[in-house]
Amino acid sequence: MGGTRFIGVFLSRLLVKEGHQVTLFTRGKAPITQQLPGESDAEYADFSSKVLHLKGDRQDFEFVKTSLAANGYDVVYDINGREAVQVEPIIEALPNLQQYIYCSSAGVYLKSDILPHCEVDAVDPKSRHKGKLETESLLTSRGVNWTSIRPVYIYGPLNYNPVEEWFFHRLKAGRPIPIPGAGNQITQLGHVKDLARAFNLVLGNPKASKQIFNISGAKYVTFDGLARACAKAGGFPEPELVHYNPKEFDFGKKKAFPFRDQHFFASVEKATSELGWTPEFDLVQGLTNSYNLDFGRGTFRKEADFTTDDMILDKKLATV
Repeated sequence: MGGTRFIGVFLSRLLVKEGHQVTLFTRGKAPITQQLPGESDAEYADFSSKVLHLKGDRQDFEFVKTSLAANGYDVVYDINGREAVQVEPIIEALPNLQQYIYCSSAGVYLKSDILPHCEVDAVDPKSRHKGKLETESLLTSRGVNWTSIRPVYIYGPLNYNPVEEWFFHRLKAGRPIPIPGAGNQITQLGHVKDLARAFNLVLGNPKASKQIFNISGAKYVTFDGLARACAKAGGFPEPELVHYNPKEFDFGKKKAFPFRDQHFFASVEKATSELGWTPEFDLVQGLTNSYNLDFGRGTFRKEADFTTDDMILDKKLATV
């Protein structure tokens, strides 16, 4: 479910390489396959000739039921499911389903002073990801063999969330980088290819049966450290960092910074010990990979918008 935007693009390639027959269920609005930066013509031709497509809207529950039942799939990878109601027709359509592998989020954890977040930690039923929690509960209650992956922040080529891209835009423009608070808030990023490998490792793995795994990078980083790591990755000079108090501004509906203004990171120890998974990318390596295969080639998802930056910088100048 999904598969043409970001995570699924990398995961589907791994699955096809391992000899699985992969069908992408999408609305068909985006191209079903696209050649990745750095992917040879032969590799792309091989992948695109093997992947199948089922066109439909997952909100059309009757179509989901009939089309999936007719094809009788063994495993479902649900990359874009947000609500339990979207998952129910899939389970009903596939009574002999061997495994349901779900992309949840580390955003489900209850905010805590004690970190890193572990899979057994308390969750927040009011979180904006509550639909993902409800999906995990549904899968458990229906007796399905499920696995849930909870990524923290994901980055890498084709990222549609402005994670590294937000920093790269400012670095390329030679602008100061506004960072909330003292900049020592600790967060965590995981490369999309490492996430795809984790999704592949849980497939048919008895150790992953009815289990949740946090997946992200092996190390944590401060906001200031992330800005410097992005500069290093893109070959930019040391950035000028400007710290500000978000409470002094009214940004309206605009987001002035792409991360939660808090400590937010999770332990990946369970995935390492149970699945034998370890991230291949350290942070600077991974950001360099993302820059070289995406932003550094002049491709990005969102145009630069420095509106909130200017509000912060104007106020800083006025107080100097």
